[in-house]
Amino acid sequence: MKISYNWLKEYLNPLPPVEEAAVILTSTGLEVEGLEKTETIRGGLEGVVVGHVLTCEKHPDADKLSITTVDLGDGTPTRIVCGAPNVAAGQKVLVATIGCTLYPTGEKEGFRIKKSKIRGAESNGMICAEDELGLGTSHEGIMVLPADAPAGTPAKDYFRIENDYTVEIGLTPNRIDAGSHFGVARDLAAWLKTNGREAVLELPETIAVAADSGESPIKVVVENAEAAPRYMGLVVSGLKVAPSPEWLQKRLRAIGINPKNNVVDITNYILHAVGQPLHAFDAGKIGGGKIVVRTCPEGTPFVTLDGVERKLSAADLMICDAGQPMCIAGVFGGMDSGVTEETTSVFIESAYFNPVWVRKTAKAHGLSTDSSFRFERGVDPEMTPYALLRAAQLMVELAGGTIVSGVIDSYPVKMDPFVVNVAYERINRLIGKEIPAEKVKEILAALDIKVEKETADGLDLLVPAYRVDVKREADVIEEILRIYGYNNVEIPQQVHATLAYVAQPDRERMVNSVSNFLTSNGFNETMSNSLTKASYYEGLANYPAERCVKILNPLSNDLNVMRQTLLFNALEAAQLNVNRRHADLKFYEFGNCYFYDGAKKESGGLVPYREEFRLAMLVTGAAQAPSWNIKSAPADFFTLKACVEKILRRFGLDIYESQTESLISDFYTEAVSYKLKGKRVFEMGVVSKKLRNAFDIRNDACYLEMDFGVLMNIVKNHTITVTEPTNYPEVRRDLALLVDRGVNFEQLRRLAFSTEKKLLKRVTLFDVYEGDKLPEGKKSYALGFVLQDPAGTMTDTATDRVVGALIARFEKETGAQVRN
Repeated sequence: MKISYNWLKEYLNPLPPVEEAAVILTSTGLEVEGLEKTETIRGGLEGVVVGHVLTCEKHPDADKLSITTVDLGDGTPTRIVCGAPNVAAGQKVLVATIGCTLYPTGEKEGFRIKKSKIRGAESNGMICAEDELGLGTSHEGIMVLPADAPAGTPAKDYFRIENDYTVEIGLTPNRIDAGSHFGVARDLAAWLKTNGREAVLELPETIAVAADSGESPIKVVVENAEAAPRYMGLVVSGLKVAPSPEWLQKRLRAIGINPKNNVVDITNYILHAVGQPLHAFDAGKIGGGKIVVRTCPEGTPFVTLDGVERKLSAADLMICDAGQPMCIAGVFGGMDSGVTEETTSVFIESAYFNPVWVRKTAKAHGLSTDSSFRFERGVDPEMTPYALLRAAQLMVELAGGTIVSGVIDSYPVKMDPFVVNVAYERINRLIGKEIPAEKVKEILAALDIKVEKETADGLDLLVPAYRVDVKREADVIEEILRIYGYNNVEIPQQVHATLAYVAQPDRERMVNSVSNFLTSNGFNETMSNSLTKASYYEGLANYPAERCVKILNPLSNDLNVMRQTLLFNALEAAQLNVNRRHADLKFYEFGNCYFYDGAKKESGGLVPYREEFRLAMLVTGAAQAPSWNIKSAPADFFTLKACVEKILRRFGLDIYESQTESLISDFYTEAVSYKLKGKRVFEMGVVSKKLRNAFDIRNDACYLEMDFGVLMNIVKNHTITVTEPTNYPEVRRDLALLVDRGVNFEQLRRLAFSTEKKLLKRVTLFDVYEGDKLPEGKKSYALGFVLQDPAGTMTDTATDRVVGALIARFEKETGAQVRN
């Protein structure tokens, strides 16, 4: 949000220097993200002064030049060579003195004035034309001022050049009360007052207009008071639409708004001045002389100010005339009811619209305006009359209008202040410092929070309606603290802590352990939004769309459901990086996934909803960067398998004790699911080409998703035993087996350990061969068997006996043949 420093001066006096004001605002929670000086005239006419031409003579060596002496107010005539045809003695002119920089109109770069010699004559400055000063476009001659202009007066003072500062504030969603210049000034004043500084906060006075007595040319009917709790308006006639005066244009340009005309500019000015959105209707276009605040039938077409025809919902609050809609309330105006150059009479609307209604409508139509931004968060219902009268006053003054109606005010149920009780003990405990009761009351008074009742233990407070974020005791305490000052709370010299029982296994420790391992192995952690697109799940069998947890008031169609899987987040991250020429990727993410079971809907509450904590890993591109002694190899299924094998081993689990099943999924070309102790722990596979193409990922991608909650339960019930290392050596024997293609390593490994349970320690697969040199339907496995006897050295006889038993078992169970 942009704030003009000079604009703040209209409401707060005295205003601290801009740098100090920025520090104060940041300390009170309105973080200043930028501070930029803005100049009405580039360079601010620094170094330019009013001069009095004392003499003017022709240059002896140049027909078009004159040698002048000029009084610059310092008592010493200054010699200046001038080439303007209209220079003459006795004139008051503008002189750029040596050292100043000028920025001519239309030029990007400025030029510096130096002492020089022109055709042999010394020149100590420059008498300027208006384009050379950036004041206009004329270059016909020098700029001649009135005779009463005092010599030596700085040009910036003579022309009243007003430099400004644009303050960029990072406004958080809960602080819409500070979403205007007056709101920011109000926060500054609260801080200044509680810190013993002078601060006078006031709004400019407005004209007095009586309440409407039924004589208004425009009648107002509010049919939906829930959506429009307060609706005000009046009519100004006889006005002339024209450009705004310079002061108003400056105010708007200072915060990045382009002026349009006096009527529209006044409504924009009021919005940014006090935070109250207004709308000006051309009164001549209000059919039947009547405004009706209501909803329209579903599907009603309506053309908005941007020329787009939109289909209205039955939940869209509309401002209508006697026959048709004119404006989407609080969001966007209509094409046919706005102010044009021919407008001579306007109906000014100032209202408080229900934030929920405005938010739903704005999101449904994909609209975001300055008005909807404020109405969605909640404006001050008590500011509507001031904003209306101030706008009417300005239209009278700047557009020559006349107020021809009383104030129409539909406000059936007054919005009362929020009642909050706060205890002194609670204030001191949450802040961590004892703040005197008088200081607390001083801060509350500066924040417009009234004390309704005081007891020895605390206060009963009335919080103004514009503070929509202060409804609880903790909110009030936060307000006290931010004005008191976070930096005024000393850091304690002692830390008080209590021992807390943590259920085992500790999820945070497990997550950190896995994160450290993956990061050290070249993976990057991603963090993504739990909200995602419902369209991702349309037509999926594994994750059907009806299982999505839907958002009632989604921010957009891209964030309208809770995710069921982390895959789409991983692919979005990969797409973002691939589009920026980072194709070799290793990602992991921990996050929750959410599910809805419609069959349990009748149980009510949270029963139909389920949440799972998961780990996702995705690899694509090269597994590692190539080097002089390492060739680049693509990341594949086994890249992920190696990582997950080591992760399980960290928690005492063996991947080879798992049961695998081929997985048919919408996501994968090939995939496998793994079960440990009968529970499905994770799945991994090669992402399908169709899915990769949807995210513009050309290289193969492999993905793993683990139910981390299931893993934790397995680890919890898993016992790790420790044995003393043996002093006797290992023996290794290798076998080359010819097996059917349907036989896998896991089967052979299980058979081996079930055959020899005492001496067999490890089984490894170190080669796989499939080719035309083998019988059809066959493949060759090269297995390594590591044997070790904890009681003594393995003999050849014992080794041969074990190997023979293994061969016999393989032949019997799988039909394997030993290859020589």
